[in-house]
Amino acid sequence: MRYRVFGDNLPAVSIRLDSGESIYTQSGGMAWMTEGITMNTNMKGGLMKGLGRMLSGESLFMATYTSTAQDAEIVIASSFPGSILVLDVASPHEYICQKSAFLCAEPNVQLSVQVTKGIGAGLFGGEGFILQRLSGYGKTFIEIDGSVVEYTLKPGETLRVDTGNVACFESSVRYEIETVKGFKNILFGGEGLFLTKLTGPGKVWLQTMTMPSFASRLIPYLPAKSN
Repeated sequence: MRYRVFGDNLPAVSIRLDSGESIYTQSGGMAWMTEGITMNTNMKGGLMKGLGRMLSGESLFMATYTSTAQDAEIVIASSFPGSILVLDVASPHEYICQKSAFLCAEPNVQLSVQVTKGIGAGLFGGEGFILQRLSGYGKTFIEIDGSVVEYTLKPGETLRVDTGNVACFESSVRYEIETVKGFKNILFGGEGLFLTKLTGPGKVWLQTMTMPSFASRLIPYLPAKSN
């Protein structure tokens, strides 16, 4: 399998498959493809895993595209302005991602639900109780809102992030929620009541934009419904 990410801040990934190679994505994720690729739509893993994927922001059905020719091309486009991050999933390197981050992956990559530990992380972590977990092995492509920045945290090293700006992190990283300290900071700091605390070791990928904040900026420009 060979791939090329293109499109700047409206990205897509072009994946070239040799005969017998496959890639899977959520139903409706394919933008275009050449001849020599067959599609098989199923729930991939059964009903329960399919329902779990729905909770994490993906579709119940997944589509697997398999090449029957050499150097066949399939293009899968991001659904939101931002970036596409390529991850090499292989034990023990598993990844936890924000809801709806999954774009496509090789067949041996498992997409499942990750339930956050602690009521604080679930209620105030910016992504709720449900995240996505990537395990198994193979190439995986995920969607990032805005631009992406990578950090490598040493054991015990911490990073505090505004809620919602955490796009992905290795499963070795501890994910917690802490309260902003100081009455004036809470009222006038503009960051809300809570921050996400990430503690190493492991890699962390942060995004410069969040979908809720982007949508809130658009609301004043949307036409109002007249009576």
